Amino acid sequence: MLEAYIREQREKKDILLMTHIVLGYPSFDASLEIVHAMVEAGVDLMELQIPFSEPIADGPVILHANQQALASGAKVQRSFEFARKVASRFEIPFLFMTYYNILFKYGVSGFAADMKAAGLKGAIVPDLPPEEGAAYLDAMQTHDLAPIFIYAPTTPEERMAQIAQCGRGFIYCVARKGVTGKKTAFSDDLSTYLSRCREATNLPLAVGFGVKSKQDVDFLKGKADIAVVGTQTIRIIEQQGIAAVKPFIAQLR
Repeated sequence: MLEAYIREQREKKDILLMTHIVLGYPSFDASLEIVHAMVEAGVDLMELQIPFSEPIADGPVILHANQQALASGAKVQRSFEFARKVASRFEIPFLFMTYYNILFKYGVSGFAADMKAAGLKGAIVPDLPPEEGAAYLDAMQTHDLAPIFIYAPTTPEERMAQIAQCGRGFIYCVARKGVTGKKTAFSDDLSTYLSRCREATNLPLAVGFGVKSKQDVDFLKGKADIAVVGTQTIRIIEQQGIAAVKPFIAQLR
C-alpha cells in the first residue's frame, strides 16, 4: 500500500518530501500546527516520532526535542491518539518512528494492531535488525503495515540484499555514518553509495541525515525517490517559530 502510493506520486514528481516531527514537542497542540503547516506546504509523507529517553540514532537537536516532550508528559498512548487524529484529517501517509524498547514494552502485536487502527502505514525502528525482528515482521505483515529498514554507507552488498528481503514500502538510506543533524557532504561518494543502494533493492529509496536545503533536495533527484528533512525543521521552529515551517518546506521544492 505504501509502496504503491510512493510510486504513484513519483509519476507526478521528480522527488518526494518526507518530514519528521517529535510528537509533543514543543507540545501536542504545536505538533498539530506543525503537521498542518507541512501538509499545506506539500509534503508527501511524514514520520511521527514517539519520544524516547535514549534515541540512539538521533543527534543533539532531536535528542533535546525528545527530552523536552517527555518532560512535558508525552506518553505512547497520547502519541497513538495524535496519530489517529492526523491520519484521519490529512490524506498523506503517516509512519511511526521510534525505538524497539517502546514496542517491546507495549507488546509488539498490540502495537502493530493499534497502528493499523490509527490509520498509520508503517514504522521505522532503527535499533531493530531484521534477524531479531521476527515477531515485529509477522505483526506488521498481519496488519498490512510497512516495516522500514535502513541502509548505511558501511552496509555491504550482501547485507543490503538481506535487508531488502524484509523491508516493505521503501528503504531508508542514511546519507552518512553517525547520528542525525550533522553536516552531510552531497558529493560523488554519496552518489556512488546511492547507486549501490539502488542495485540492492527494487523498493523506493528515501535519503535522510543532513538534508536541509533545496540544493540538497535537488542533488538527490534522479538518485533517490524521497528526500527526508528532520533536524533542520526543528531548528527552524526553535529559531523562528512554527510560522516559519510552511515557507521553509515549500522552498525545498
